[in-house]
Amino acid sequence: MELFSRSWAALRTAVAELADEDFTRPSGCTGWLVRDLVCHLIIDAQDVLITLVTPATTEPTRDAVTYWDIVEAPAGDDPLDALTVRLAAAYEEPRLLKFHLDDVGSAAGRAAELADPEARVSTREEVLTAGDYLTAYVLEWTLHHLDLIAYLPDAAQPPADGLARSRELLEKITGAAFPPSFSDQDALLMGTGRRAPAETETAELGELAARLPIVLG
Repeated sequence: MELFSRSWAALRTAVAELADEDFTRPSGCTGWLVRDLVCHLIIDAQDVLITLVTPATTEPTRDAVTYWDIVEAPAGDDPLDALTVRLAAAYEEPRLLKFHLDDVGSAAGRAAELADPEARVSTREEVLTAGDYLTAYVLEWTLHHLDLIAYLPDAAQPPADGLARSRELLEKITGAAFPPSFSDQDALLMGTGRRAPAETETAELGELAARLPIVLG
């Protein structure tokens, strides 16, 4: 629960510190500018709020690892992705995106802090404990923090413990460990296809290289 809060706070702070011109730079999400990614984060924050106030009474069907499905790489024709781009453009001014993320994001952060980790919640027609749901989102926040700063070398990095936990989650999802020589950040970037491995890294990955990238949905 604390790691969710730290990862989310770090990501929101990174957005708050962006210059206006940064919003039109590319992000680490293929086809999305930074402004599109920030708009997606607003939608994510809304999802967190909705899920935490959607109680369930049945046994959990997923946990922090099985929350994620391995899916096919997107074809670029997802209507929700297209909607996100249009919504982001409609904000027109970066300060409005910042304000909305701070407003909804702060509320999501407070809701997470107040949540009972053992309480059961429902999302995507599945049931999880609130603790597992928020742990799953550490991976979401960390990957999107890396996306946010992909072309902003001076921006603050995600928390080290968030990177480590996200790597652990990705390794459990894939059922394989990345080489110990890989940093947590490199394991996440290469594992999810955000960066192609160099020839020497491919050799270190061994059989795992053929399974990359891991696309999560």
